[in-house]
Amino acid sequence: MDAYSHTSIDESSIRYDGWRIVAVCFLLATFGWGLGFYGQSVYVAELQRLHGWPTSLISSGTTFFYLFGAALVAFVSEAIKAFGPRNCLIAGTFAMAAAAISIGQVREPWQLYLANAVLAFGWAGTSLGIITNTLGLWFDNKRGMAISLALNGASFGGIAGVPLLIAGIGYFGFSGAMMASAAVMVALMVPVILLLVGRPPLHLSMSGLDAADAPSPTRIRARAFRDIGFLSVSSAFALVLFAQVGFIVHLIAFLDSVIGRQQAAIAVALLTAMAVVGRVMFSFVIDRMNQRLASSLSFVSQAVALLIVINVHHDYALIAACALFGFSVGNLITLPALIVQREFDPRSFGVLVSLITAINQITYAFGPGVVGLLRDLSGSYTLPFYGCIGVELTAAVLIMVRGRGPSRVQ
Repeated sequence: MDAYSHTSIDESSIRYDGWRIVAVCFLLATFGWGLGFYGQSVYVAELQRLHGWPTSLISSGTTFFYLFGAALVAFVSEAIKAFGPRNCLIAGTFAMAAAAISIGQVREPWQLYLANAVLAFGWAGTSLGIITNTLGLWFDNKRGMAISLALNGASFGGIAGVPLLIAGIGYFGFSGAMMASAAVMVALMVPVILLLVGRPPLHLSMSGLDAADAPSPTRIRARAFRDIGFLSVSSAFALVLFAQVGFIVHLIAFLDSVIGRQQAAIAVALLTAMAVVGRVMFSFVIDRMNQRLASSLSFVSQAVALLIVINVHHDYALIAACALFGFSVGNLITLPALIVQREFDPRSFGVLVSLITAINQITYAFGPGVVGLLRDLSGSYTLPFYGCIGVELTAAVLIMVRGRGPSRVQ
């Protein structure tokens, strides 16, 4: 293991300040995913209902959001280095709140793209890149557990945030609900960040973003793209998330015609709940595991679940397959950061995690569109879902490629 270790601070102690940062990041993820990721499905439906715009037009705004957001996420570590974690978290909160208000005020198609551009800034300041970079300043030995627990806020944003948003729209209207969401986010997050987020421990700060002899981000990125270990991690997870997001976005449409809308809703709810269960269970052992092997087995388990979904059209079997698929969903956004921590120079952690997050986001932005296109061309979901299986199994092999020795991108 190349990670820097320091024994003077007991990260497992409940009194350790880092666990307060985990709580902050949990809340941040709840709003980030609720308004930024899962909220997109609500925005598409509401804007189509209000303005009658083509779904393709509104969806193109979503794709723009993902792609522009990916470009911003790549530079999150440099923003934290320049302005500090507290200022960056507050900026992300205000950007997401501004984006929520902007989306509620959209009246013309060009305004949708402008609102999604603001949303991309909010997403960069509230999602995976900033959460993993921030927690990396407080945790070393327990980083895996910290990231896993904090990212349960992402699932909570889907489970609770979206229903609350829909209920708010029914009560206040679309514009009013978006303004109310923004107000709640600012009123809750800003005081919490100001009270709980201070300076990170000196030893982790100096071994990470603030190290005087740290290589430049440009140099780190250039070397990463020549490193087999980094390429295997980044490409494997990009492929898996491409298949995962594509499958999940189309899951309701597939299950609706097979087992009905009510059972389909149960299956998707169970998939989301199992993502939380899997992430919590793994959080206690993930720092001690062979993380590449755990990733590979997770990819294979999703491929098996897809195989069942395609070939077994029984209610309980399909619901069980969705649960199996969901068990690894949460861990697949946690594992890349942990592999980077274990295998690469600790001074490169923030830049490499941000880079992998950007690569993943650019790739999975096209997942739903490709799955939908293959479905239209073939007349069913069999071909695209088999394609997802092939992608998952390819990634399961690719992730086990480590190169000739320990990866030391620096």
